[in-house]
Amino acid sequence: MLMKLDRRRFRALRVFFDPGRLRALTRRSEVGLSLAGAVVGIASGLAVTGMSYASNELHQLVFGIADTERLSASVIEDKMLLLTAPVVGGVLLGMLLLVLARRRKKPMVDPIEANALHGGRLSLTDSIIVAVQNLISNGFGASVGLEAGYTQLAAGIASKFGLKLQLRRSDLRILVGCGAAGAIAAAFNAPLTGAFYAFELIIGTYTIVSLTPVVVSALVSTLIARLLAEGDFTIDIGSFGSVVPADYVPALLLGVFCAGVGILLMQGVAFVEELARKSSIAPPFRPALGGIIVGLLAMISPQVLSAGHGALHLNLSRDVTIPALISLFLLKSLASAISIGSGFRGGLFFASLFMGALLGKLFAYCGPYFADATLTPVIYAVVGMSSLAVAVIGGPLTMTFLALEITGDFPITALVLAAVITSSLVVRSTFGYSFATWRFHLRGESIRSAHDVGWIRNLTVNKLMRADIKTAKAGISLEEFKRAFPIGSTQCVILVEENDKYAGLVLVPEIYANPTDVQDESQTLADFVRYRNDFLQPQMNARQAAAIFDKSESEALAVVNNLIERKVVGQLSESHTLRRYSEELDRRRREVSGEI
Repeated sequence: MLMKLDRRRFRALRVFFDPGRLRALTRRSEVGLSLAGAVVGIASGLAVTGMSYASNELHQLVFGIADTERLSASVIEDKMLLLTAPVVGGVLLGMLLLVLARRRKKPMVDPIEANALHGGRLSLTDSIIVAVQNLISNGFGASVGLEAGYTQLAAGIASKFGLKLQLRRSDLRILVGCGAAGAIAAAFNAPLTGAFYAFELIIGTYTIVSLTPVVVSALVSTLIARLLAEGDFTIDIGSFGSVVPADYVPALLLGVFCAGVGILLMQGVAFVEELARKSSIAPPFRPALGGIIVGLLAMISPQVLSAGHGALHLNLSRDVTIPALISLFLLKSLASAISIGSGFRGGLFFASLFMGALLGKLFAYCGPYFADATLTPVIYAVVGMSSLAVAVIGGPLTMTFLALEITGDFPITALVLAAVITSSLVVRSTFGYSFATWRFHLRGESIRSAHDVGWIRNLTVNKLMRADIKTAKAGISLEEFKRAFPIGSTQCVILVEENDKYAGLVLVPEIYANPTDVQDESQTLADFVRYRNDFLQPQMNARQAAAIFDKSESEALAVVNNLIERKVVGQLSESHTLRRYSEELDRRRREVSGEI
């Protein structure tokens, strides 16, 4: 009897976890996608907790700090240790880069690029490699945070899970957003921050369809992280009275100031990377050299090490002199730029929060005096923290909700919202990029966000063209052409040279437009050749093809293999291109609105 009961339970579990049934449930209903988001949230919480634990263990092992201390807030007397630890980390990372250069030729894709160009497809192996690189970098003291590794690993797990379920493109992109949301939510104990990080930076848009699974993932991930580890990223802003209208003026000015500093910081990182590329130093050796500089900076102040969690709370909880704030900001910004520019893996998420807090306190101490303003230096630090982070990372609502969840104060959140909107507006108007999209721009990519543009790149001329084309040699006579292509047989004929090189296109109705008895006897086939230099290539997308159709004013064009050989491989009409383009646009609109 017990054996039969166990068999029934086993069969029930097999039915529940059957991939086909799970796939059907996820594809057919929002409930299924929300359940998938919950699974991703569990995985994200575990991934963040595991990486955080490994990083803390590395800090204790390498620097000899206590398990209750943060590296950037520790007092380390051994100056040689401060110098050598980042160098050793750079050597280890360089060895890993040397192995990867031989084994993995394709560039690694991050969640923003995956959702923008590849429909949410991420390599889990590459994501694990990035997470390991991030752990080595952070664990040995490089001035980078773990948030890049968190989101990469969690998004990679989500993408792998979605591919196993064979999800549609739009659902897979949402699931990748669920992974990133869970990662940030678990890292900061802030589910709203994680959810809007996914909406603004990973998915690129907010929809009713994506709301539930992303929020569920963020909440579940936060609960998992709370159960497994103790940690609370909160800031006590103290008592200050109430926010008055006069307080918004300095907050807005601080937002403008942070925007300018954020632009300089991003350009500084790009400058260091470009300097490293132009040098004769091989990529595997660059992290070690960068580690030497970071180590020298750490000898001046250990607060530049790692992400800066401990240093942030240390500088918020005590009064710091203006020279100390300026020197610490310059040291941290230089250490972060050197770390990322020399090849250490990580991001500027928490580093920008830390440096923004320093700028906020600096602004409070030496900024202009505003009558009736009631803000304290700690509040200025919170405003500066969010303003610089939005300038570098992007996501105004993400940083606003972060301020809300770490302070628990709604009036301060409204003040932060005004500042981050100002900072975001200044950066978009003058610079146009966040840190991630700026790096894409330097690589030659045109994407400005995670908004899905990959579908238009996949809608290529090669997929749209027809291969059954009518061709003729360019040297035949007009009479031979008429015998080969009588009226009504086809609309256009592509002419090729003797070596099969494209020579032009002839519209058959034009040849038969004039009666034979009045047609000029001196006319040849060459008189009817059009679009000699107007043609398409297979790798062009539908938007590029439509632009060429518009420029040439042609209803159809030949497709050639390349610009050198110019061998004809097909033909494409403008009407078919525009129809398919419109169909895909309508499909994306329906996906956003939740119709499909």
